[in-house]
Amino acid sequence: MSSELLPQTSWTRVRTVVNWINLSTLLGLAIATIGGATITRRGRGTYLATGYRFNFPVASAFTIGSVIDTKHDLAYLQARPLLLTHEDRHCTQYAVCVGVVMLPLYFLCVGISYALAGDHSSYNPFERLANLSDGGYPPPTNRFARKP
Repeated sequence: MSSELLPQTSWTRVRTVVNWINLSTLLGLAIATIGGATITRRGRGTYLATGYRFNFPVASAFTIGSVIDTKHDLAYLQARPLLLTHEDRHCTQYAVCVGVVMLPLYFLCVGISYALAGDHSSYNPFERLANLSDGGYPPPTNRFARKP
């Protein structure tokens, strides 16, 4: 990723407007600010919030609305384009799921995934649709699968 902003497409323009209207981007910016993050425009209607100081959630990066938060610095994210692609897909999910409504749905899916697989991603459709491997997650597991 260079210092110039990534270009908008027709879809990312719509997604950007929807995430502002549904208040998820505003919430993401507020959480990033409360977390002491430095906010940088990325393009595609997204923001990078680096230096987030809280230990929750436990993740290399997380997204709220069109804001991608991380405790790491900008160079960390720039060196991980697949992680940014994964988090960008979550921005789209916020638009499709009517913004902050995604949060309880996401946590419900986390609980189901923990019950079935012992991790928060294997059976979480939000993580699977964002591409598990791009987010640095292992392949899906199942607690109940028979071992050979």
